[in-house]
Amino acid sequence: MSSIDLAVAVDIGGTFTDVSLRSGATGEVWRAKTPSTPADPSEAFLDGIRRALSDAGLSATALSAVLHGTTVATNMILEDKGARAALVATRGFRHVLSIGRQDIPRKANLYNWVKPERPIPPQRIVEVAERVGPGGEVLQALDEASVREVAAALRDLEVAAVAVCLLHSFANPAHELRTAEILREELPGVAVTASTDVLPVVREYERTLAAVLNAIVMPGVSTYVGRLEKRLAAEGVTAPLLLMQSNGGVAGAAKIRKAPALTALSGPAAGVVGALAEARACGIEDIVTVDIGGTSADISLIAAGRIGLTQNGQVGQWPLPLPMVDMITIGAGGGSIAAVKDGTLSVGPGSAGAVPGPAAYNNGGTEPTVTDAHAVLGHLPARLLGGRMSLDVAAAREAVHRVVAAPLGLSIEDAARGILAIADNHMVGAVRVVSVERGHDPRDFTLVPFGGAGPLHGCALADLIGARRVLIARAPGVLCADGLLDADLKAEFSRALPEAVAARDAETANVVRQLEALALEWFAEEDVAPADQSLRRLALMRYHGQGGELAVEMSDDLASDFAKTHRALYGFTLEVEVELVTIRVEATGHAAERKTPDLASGHTVTSVEYTQIAGTPVPIVERASLGAGARLDGPMILTQLDTTTLIAADWTGLVQPSGAILLTRKDDA
Repeated sequence: MSSIDLAVAVDIGGTFTDVSLRSGATGEVWRAKTPSTPADPSEAFLDGIRRALSDAGLSATALSAVLHGTTVATNMILEDKGARAALVATRGFRHVLSIGRQDIPRKANLYNWVKPERPIPPQRIVEVAERVGPGGEVLQALDEASVREVAAALRDLEVAAVAVCLLHSFANPAHELRTAEILREELPGVAVTASTDVLPVVREYERTLAAVLNAIVMPGVSTYVGRLEKRLAAEGVTAPLLLMQSNGGVAGAAKIRKAPALTALSGPAAGVVGALAEARACGIEDIVTVDIGGTSADISLIAAGRIGLTQNGQVGQWPLPLPMVDMITIGAGGGSIAAVKDGTLSVGPGSAGAVPGPAAYNNGGTEPTVTDAHAVLGHLPARLLGGRMSLDVAAAREAVHRVVAAPLGLSIEDAARGILAIADNHMVGAVRVVSVERGHDPRDFTLVPFGGAGPLHGCALADLIGARRVLIARAPGVLCADGLLDADLKAEFSRALPEAVAARDAETANVVRQLEALALEWFAEEDVAPADQSLRRLALMRYHGQGGELAVEMSDDLASDFAKTHRALYGFTLEVEVELVTIRVEATGHAAERKTPDLASGHTVTSVEYTQIAGTPVPIVERASLGAGARLDGPMILTQLDTTTLIAADWTGLVQPSGAILLTRKDDA
């Protein structure tokens, strides 16, 4: 990774495709934005790369790495557009998917909730004769003839993908791996997934579901990645293609083809990585990130410079317990629609999206949105996207008046302020989930708002949570693409112990050695230099009788460390046995340290125009004109290609040498 000289990153969104091209030698960055092409995302992918290379005056042959954040797998799961797939289970256990869990969604009605249809219907679930016990012992040898009979049945079902999940394969994967091998022999051209290649841990339902979802998206992701590689080759690109994972790291195309489910929910993860890199360039390690797009807001907390991971992730209605960046997603964005029902104002989760969009975009939208509220209050310049888009403030005012102000008997401005207040409080609730509810005081953290709408809300959110500092990245609207350039190579290797018992040194050490060996093999496959390799060893532990585990760093006193972690999260400990359930080794191939050229000094702040906010003239300043050391006194609006920043009246800013802007309260300055 440290040898990368010229890397390009591509983040494909629903409306725009963002591209960042960075020179490893100088740290110089060229950015491009191009309309997305939903019918074939690879078209916008290549178009964006060409634009960035053209701006830099470079050719595609100069690239040494291509990084990509993709939502292909996520969208196929959410839209139920994956491949026609089947499931192979142990004889007598074909109903694991149907049984699922006893949980009922929190917002569902207990009395009329209906269990959703499973990704694979019962008629495409087949069984093989074998049985492995919970300790890994073979109770019944694998009947290979039954596997070949199953292959014939699957051939008649005309499936494109097969998931294999045999009982207790996490303790002994031999039967499952052999079954997958036979199916690949018997069914050429059919994608075959073994659960141990995706999630080799306890809990049959979750492990089965992970294997099934992986199988469903495997053909589509493989086709997409193959198309990208061919198009890159046609452009003369010989650099490797690395794809973003939901754990905040990237991996090679070969690994993603094998386990494409690892890319689910990976889009927001790149933004968190980029936010941490921006903060570190300013000497900041403790941050709360708020990524506000058109439809949703993704909130995460980073303490001591370490991105937290969770295995309680969910894609749509399905749990997917793969390591993911720990974040909360809510329906609050620039396109969130405001409505009044029974005299009550609500904002979101419905969104105007890119089409028809907010009323102010003059693209057919008629419902008032968060963006329209900003337009009404004068928070936005007359033109966006570098002058390419004009705002229709009159349309925004009409929408806010008709839907909100008139029904509630408010002025248009008060109605707009109410819309923003509700949206901000929705986000504050999510901030409290990742901070206060997990033992962190948000007042000790720097808020990093990004995404197209993030910097408009930064000061207001900081006021609500008591944060004293807000960091505005150099290019907040394309921070996910920038984050891809800062991402490390990452992979996780897990193994559940045959029995959830108190840690036993000999057994634990043996499992750790086996997982480390797999990690070293992965380093070799990804060509990671020894100096760039690191391993992190984790124990997933619980009190006897608990249904979930906490991750604790491997140490000589795991029980004590677990108790400290449990107390920090829940405020108490128990006088019962502590069990070690799963061991996980996290392998990281570190990216080259970011070189950030210092911004030229320039203390002059010149406004290009003024807007009216609450009857006060407020300067609008072109951010590109600001030099390092420039001081910014609110109220002020900063405009740039990818976003607009609102500096509130009681905040002041200082442009950092890195180009980021650190906002602080005036009473702290």
